[in-house]
Amino acid sequence: MPTSNRVNTLTLLPVLQNLPADVMYSNIEYIQPSNVGDIPPPTFLFVIDTCLLEEELEQLKDSIQQCISLMPNDAYIGIITFGYLCYVHEIGFTDCLKSYVFKGTKDISAQELQKQLNLGSRNDPRSSTTSASARRFLQPVTECEYNINMLLDDISKDSWPTPPDQRAKRCTGTALSVAISLLECCCNQLSGRIMMFIGGADTTSPGKIVDTPLSESLRHHLDLQKDNNNARHVKKALKYYVSLANRAVMSGHAIDIFACSLDQIGLYEMKVCCEKTNGFMVMADSFSMNVFKDSFKKIFETDSTGYIKHGYNAKLTIICSKEFKICGAIGGCSSNKKIAPYVSDTCVGEGGTCEWTICALDKNSTIAFYFDIVNQNVSSLPHDRQAYLQFQTLYQHPSGRRRLRVTTISYRFAEPNIAEISQGFDQETAAVLMARFAVFKAETDEPIDVLRWLDRKLIRLVSTFADYQKDDINSFHLSSEFSIYPQFMYHLRRSHFLQTFNASPDETAYYRSILLRENVMNSLIMIQPALLQYSFDSQTPIPVLLDAQSLKSNVILLLDSYFHIVVWYGEMIYQWREQGFHEKPEYAHFKELLNAPHDDAKSILEDRFPIPKFVLCNSGGSQSRFLLAKVNPSTTHNTLSGSTFGTSTNESYIINTDDVSLKIFMDHLIKLAVQT
Repeated sequence: MPTSNRVNTLTLLPVLQNLPADVMYSNIEYIQPSNVGDIPPPTFLFVIDTCLLEEELEQLKDSIQQCISLMPNDAYIGIITFGYLCYVHEIGFTDCLKSYVFKGTKDISAQELQKQLNLGSRNDPRSSTTSASARRFLQPVTECEYNINMLLDDISKDSWPTPPDQRAKRCTGTALSVAISLLECCCNQLSGRIMMFIGGADTTSPGKIVDTPLSESLRHHLDLQKDNNNARHVKKALKYYVSLANRAVMSGHAIDIFACSLDQIGLYEMKVCCEKTNGFMVMADSFSMNVFKDSFKKIFETDSTGYIKHGYNAKLTIICSKEFKICGAIGGCSSNKKIAPYVSDTCVGEGGTCEWTICALDKNSTIAFYFDIVNQNVSSLPHDRQAYLQFQTLYQHPSGRRRLRVTTISYRFAEPNIAEISQGFDQETAAVLMARFAVFKAETDEPIDVLRWLDRKLIRLVSTFADYQKDDINSFHLSSEFSIYPQFMYHLRRSHFLQTFNASPDETAYYRSILLRENVMNSLIMIQPALLQYSFDSQTPIPVLLDAQSLKSNVILLLDSYFHIVVWYGEMIYQWREQGFHEKPEYAHFKELLNAPHDDAKSILEDRFPIPKFVLCNSGGSQSRFLLAKVNPSTTHNTLSGSTFGTSTNESYIINTDDVSLKIFMDHLIKLAVQT
């Protein structure tokens, strides 16, 4: 039951079966009484970039029309389009297509928008015109589906001329500001999402990241590190989008970004909008790709009762015993700056508070919390002392009812000996917590400093909990509770989260943002991808080491790196496939072998969000780089002299890289851990 910091007298019950559910379960969800007609259904505001190629715009419009047909009938929708100018469409006006135009070079406040659109008195309960005026721009699907489809059919490429040597004039930041202002005026503190569909860089608004001439290249990581001229707009854009994100948090609305372009669109600057509001982020090469289309549809999936699988406008509060102090949270939330005696002076992520706002929730929404232990001297605590943590999450269900989910956990302090402490270590969760912390530090610290920090933490952990004799590396032994943690750190160091080489700032921002919102299992796949082997030797796929030695000529491999699903054919399998053996009846077993990884890949694609990119490749092919970049380079051009890249020698695939292998990494770790 929710902690109230008051003493409650509980009746002693004679038998265990009669205990209330609050005592029996650590998770309880309370459905609060409803006031009929109080809270309307969620609102979806589509913000559409019209500076797209005609083909891209048609694909986007088609996807939106399909998803509108999947939405609950009582959901409210609205449309804003933008190019050089920003248009707010009045879908409630049925006589003709009508819109209000805003200049794309300035920020639009809620007060300005309210005045221009004649929306009545914002947040004034005496105003009877507010709901009626809001319905001019936001209407239930059942009432406006025809008008919306007619409007979408009429939307065309932005008419503002673009010279061949210049980028399109695009006011992304202004459009987002207008969208936030519209929801502030029409449904403040009610459930809602702003869904941004962007196909290029902002070039005109206060949040622009580049000027229009194509002769000026977009900023890259090196430009950001050295503060080059290409990155001159970054600080101003970051500050602008932080202010927009804070406005969205204050009004309780999530911001989703669908970025579909072969070039950067400004995710690096805009990601704060998704992270602070826990909105979705999807990045693809085109609006025609399944990565976008299927991900967009998946948002509107409903449960068995017909409601969208979301929660909205949540407040999460932590109450803990005096042994803990809250440092902060890393994930899709925003600090409410609510002070309590158990709030630590040390700030991690969104810190300095015991309460956070989460504008939107879904089944995978996960937030990492970090705590200080007040009394490090466990021996001074009373025997069998219990400490507790309680998480209270108050959110709005799509039905309109408020729900309170209470999670209470209580743990006994371990005795001051290594063996007992080790038994409570969860290495998978610890790896994800460290990954989030490292990503948080990477936003402000130099990359090399983050790697050194990770190394120091790993060496300290291993030297504390491993069994060994001083200065004797052969005596080193790590218990099963810690055995795979070092390899998680090895793969984390090599991942896109911390290595920015050959990645744009937008790509890095995308990968990091997804890591910060996903659960432990999905995060582990991002850190250390899963590799399955299919062969004639086994009727079922078997997990194999993420190692170059697993790349054999007579097998098929399925790599799941979360963002990519890769099916890789060994050289022999690929040759048989090219010769068409699978099409002959006598080789039906070979056909089954070829189909098996595709069936498994399909099930992964159907279950995941965002939808991963599917890659089919073979040994020696260019697309095999997606696999080669992830495996442990146990055999390289340095270890096998006389061999060439992409060849197999004694069933070992040679990786052309200067990265150290896992074995070398572990050897150095053990050496540092045992030294006096």
